[in-house]
Order: sequence, then structure tokens, then C-alpha cells
Amino acid sequence: MAGSSSGTDGDSKAATPKRGFKFPGAVTTLAIVTLLVWVATLFIPSGLYQLDEHGSPIPGTFQQQASPLSLKEAAEQLVLAPVNGVYGLHNSNTKRVDSETVGRMFGQIGVIVFIMAIGAFISVSFATRALEVAVAALADRLREKGWMLIAAVMTLFSLLGSTMGFSVETLGFYALFIPLMTALGYDRLVTAAMIIIGALVGVMSSTVNPFSIGVAAGEAGISIGDGIGLRFVLWVVLTAMSIGWVLRYAAKVRRDPSASLVGWDTQQDTAAAAEQSPSAEAQARLTGTQKWVLLITALAFGLMIFSVIPWSSVLGGRAGAADYYGLHEVVGATPFWFELNWWFPQLAMLFILASVLVGIVAGMGEKETVRLIAAGASDMMGPAMVVLLAGGVSVIMNNTQTLDTILHSMERLVTGASAGFFVFLTVLVNIPLAILIPSSSGHGALAMPLLAPLADFAQVSRASTITAWIMGHGLALLMAPTSVVLVGGLAIAKVGYDKYLRFVWPLLLALFAVSTLIIGIAATLE
Repeated sequence: MAGSSSGTDGDSKAATPKRGFKFPGAVTTLAIVTLLVWVATLFIPSGLYQLDEHGSPIPGTFQQQASPLSLKEAAEQLVLAPVNGVYGLHNSNTKRVDSETVGRMFGQIGVIVFIMAIGAFISVSFATRALEVAVAALADRLREKGWMLIAAVMTLFSLLGSTMGFSVETLGFYALFIPLMTALGYDRLVTAAMIIIGALVGVMSSTVNPFSIGVAAGEAGISIGDGIGLRFVLWVVLTAMSIGWVLRYAAKVRRDPSASLVGWDTQQDTAAAAEQSPSAEAQARLTGTQKWVLLITALAFGLMIFSVIPWSSVLGGRAGAADYYGLHEVVGATPFWFELNWWFPQLAMLFILASVLVGIVAGMGEKETVRLIAAGASDMMGPAMVVLLAGGVSVIMNNTQTLDTILHSMERLVTGASAGFFVFLTVLVNIPLAILIPSSSGHGALAMPLLAPLADFAQVSRASTITAWIMGHGLALLMAPTSVVLVGGLAIAKVGYDKYLRFVWPLLLALFAVSTLIIGIAATLE
């Protein structure tokens, strides 16, 4: 009996699963990052640069100063960071971000409402099964050509990112691509990588993007077209590398579903990935109502892309002050007659109105339409929380006045470097700075007034310096937990941040090595 009891106890212990470390979810990760950044600001000295008439920092004028916040006020910054990350206002006089002040919007409320509006539209559209039937039919046609879809989407998003900073807008495309890519035998990581890397490698290798290159060129006092040849070469090379990396993983997962880094939602998804056989929906025909729903969907997404492109700035090659996240405009640019200049408020209402229109066309009735809109918006609360926490980190850095201290450290590091080493350092030091300032417009306005004169001493052209700067900025966006495009996209796609990093880190190292090598050679030969 004793031996039997002992054996039973041994079996019980053996059957008990070991509790290993599990990487926290996106919301918890951002909460931890917020806490760590806040703790760091307690030890980083506050300081400020003197500003010129355009509000840009003047090299060599940094002054360390006492913290503008008491310990109690600093604690309040941590507690209120999520609130300020949603609808904090930036006061131009005090330079503080607060929800109880007068100023311009600094928080991420526009992005959050846009994400929830997308969720509402997709909820109503999916209720008609129009997208389900269309996706199944398209998947049946592309069963052996899924790689072409991945390459085409990544090229398109990269081109849009390179020319006009198209990135946050991609958050609206997950609901369309996830079911299609799953039907083609790919996991959610393939979809997330296709969208995130496609858009952000374009931002990284910006050619005429007015919200990054335009701002930096304006601060450096050169034309937006200076250095465009080098940036175009980098766009081609880096985009090709990124597409190749995603296609490599996509082919591996399609061939062997068990190789997925993120797993599958259901057994049906796994079976679909293994078989890629035509589904019942693929044999179904679209009804007249479903065709109208698809037309509304195509028009809504097409209008979204057209409406946010700053045509006058892209085609006119204007360099100067611009703002991507807040107002989405280029200062002083005269819009063409066909430009809409829409941004998050208009885009959110576009999809809300499209949701109502789909409900009317499908004959859902008022109560069902409202229920579906509310359900779809609530499904996006997780990604919305990630976005607001990312915005809160930027608020903490701004209000503690520690950003200029970090800028000063960067200035000291690159001073006196040789041409090739200066390029390497410019890429390197702008990576952590971009993690703290994910807005390319804000980052360029802060960093380029310091980098431009230092580049002259290192005998590196200002155009090459801008190219090196945007490389560092783009690399940061591809891995930073403060990047709205990254963490928002991963949250919508339900891909763990740790799984994404495991997938992407070799590509990041390759992009860093290739970009610094190409720019370094160009700077040395100048």
C-alpha cells in the first residue's frame, strides 16, 4: 500500500506542469515601460537648450537645471500618464502636457477613436458575410500565389510610407487581411509583419516624406530633394530585404503549420493552414447586398488613403515644419484643389458613417446596427489601451524636461567623429531618442538643428546626415514599445511582443548593418 501511495504521489508530481516565465501581454508590457521610464526620469537631470526664432534648439546652449516638478508632482505624472496619453494638451507657454490646460492636442485620442471606428465598421460588415465570402473566393484563387500578395502589399505600404509617412493608417487593414491570410495558410504573425514591417521600412527609408525628410531638411537648411538618390537606393535595398525575410517565414509556416511562432486560434485554423483546400464559402456566390457592402468597403478604404496624402507637399517637394500625428499638415503648403487633408477625426467619422450605410443597405435595422457598432468598437479596447499607454510615456519625458538632457548626451557623443564613424553614431544614437519621441516630425525638429552643424565639422553632407537620422528613427519604430504602429498592430493581430521580437531581431540587425554601410560609404566618398 505504501509503495502504491508513493507511486501515486510520484505520478502526481510528474504530471504537475512546470510554471515557467510567460511574457506579459501588450498592456502590461507598456505599463512596465511607463514605470521604468518614470523611474529613469527621477535620476536623469533636467535641462533645456536655448531656442532660435523657429523654436529649434541651438547647439552648445544646453543648461542643466533643477527639476520643474516636486516629488509629489512627479508622482502625479506617473498616475496621470494614461489620461494625458489620451487627451493631454500641450501648452506652448509652460511646455507642459496636461488635461487641464489650454493648448494643442498631444494625446492619442484621435488614434484611439479611429481604431474603434474601424472595429465598428468591420463588425457591421462581417455580419453581412460579404467579406467572409469574398475572402474565401480570393483565397481559393491565390492558393499557390500567396507570396505575391505579401510582396505586393509590403511594396505598396513601403512606397506609401516612404513618400508620405503612411503608417498609423495601416491599423485599419488588419481586419481585412487576417482572415484572408489565415485562409491562405499563414498565421497572424505573417499578417502583422507584412503590414508593420512593410509600412515602417518605408518610413525608415523615406525619400520625400514631408513629415520626416521635409521637417529635417527644413531644419538643416537644404532642399527635400538633396540626397534623394541615396535614399531611393536604400528604399529599394531595405524593402527587398524585408520582403524576403517575411516571405521566408511565411513559406515555412505554410509548409509546416507547427513551425508558427504564435500558434493558431483554433484547430480549424491549423487544419486550414495544412490543407489550403477550397472552403464552402469559396464555392458560394456573392448576393447583391454583399456586392454593395464590398463596394462600400473598397470606397471607404480607398478614400481613406487618398484623403490623408499631402499631395501638394509630396509632389511639390516642400521642406519645412510639418506635423504628422497632431494636425497632419505641412506648414505653409498651399493645398491642391482636390486635396482633402483629412486626419483622425474625419477618418473616424468616415468609417462610422460607412458602418451606418452598410447597416441600411443590409436592412439590419436601427437596433442591430447600433449593437454591432458598439460591439466592434468594444473589441478594440485592448489596442486602444496600448496606444494610450504609449502616449503616456512621451508625456512623462516632456513634462520632466529630460529630453533635452538626452539630446545633449547625443550631441556630445557625435562631436569630433570622423565621417564614417559619424554616420554610424548618428544612426545609433537616434534609435533610443526615437523610442522616446516616436513622431518623426518631433524627432526631426529636435535632433537636426544639433546634428546639422556637427555634420559640417565631420565633413559629412547634411543630406547624408538626414538619411542616417531617418534610418535610426525607422529602426526604433520597428522595435519600440512606444511605437503606436507597432504595438497597436500587434495588439489587433493578437501577436505577442516577445514573439514579434524573436521573429524580427535578425532582420533589424541586417537592416542596421546594411544601411550604415551604404551611408558610410556614401559619406566617405563625398
